[in-house]
Amino acid sequence: MSVTQQHLLDTYRALTLGEPAPPAPGTHDRRVVRERRDERRFRAGRPALRSVLSRWRRRPT
Repeated sequence: MSVTQQHLLDTYRALTLGEPAPPAPGTHDRRVVRERRDERRFRAGRPALRSVLSRWRRRPT
């Protein structure tokens, strides 16, 4: 079964049950790609963040 056929089946089921229709395939692709990219960037910078935080904690007050 293709993605389009599955989407049509899900839409039909939602309409018969009175539920909202599911989003079309590919609707949120850009957002998902952007979130993954941001997560990778965050994880890459995490060791630097740890060192900054540890230096900040060690500073005398």
